[in-house]
Amino acid sequence: MKQKQNLRCSYCGSPAVLKPAAEVFQDPKQKGYVYVCSHYPVCDAYVGVHPGTKLPMGSLANAALRKKRILAHQAFDQIWKQGVMSRKQAYYWLSDKLGTDPAHTHIAMFGEYLCDQVICESRKVLANKRNIASAA
Repeated sequence: MKQKQNLRCSYCGSPAVLKPAAEVFQDPKQKGYVYVCSHYPVCDAYVGVHPGTKLPMGSLANAALRKKRILAHQAFDQIWKQGVMSRKQAYYWLSDKLGTDPAHTHIAMFGEYLCDQVICESRKVLANKRNIASAA
């Protein structure tokens, strides 16, 4: 299993701790692990861990940012799910639009501003696809 990470909460500065997801969410069906702020649940920042590793999927996020990331993924993923681009092409496109290094273009690492940009740019692409389809 990959090495445990030393993370700090960007909200309160406390260290993050690795805990079983079932314990954090009080649901025995939950699998895997989660990095949570050591002040959880007062500080509700956490991030999931890649299966079979101790590597975080992104940065710790509070409820508002987690919701933004979900909305960003819902908008962005439609680009490749609808066949506008391949998944790889879509990430390169997003990297270009945001001015980010392709190797670091991961919604799970983005803050609220970049998530808003992902949503906006993704909607433009999808609207353009609909306009082209309706004109045909």
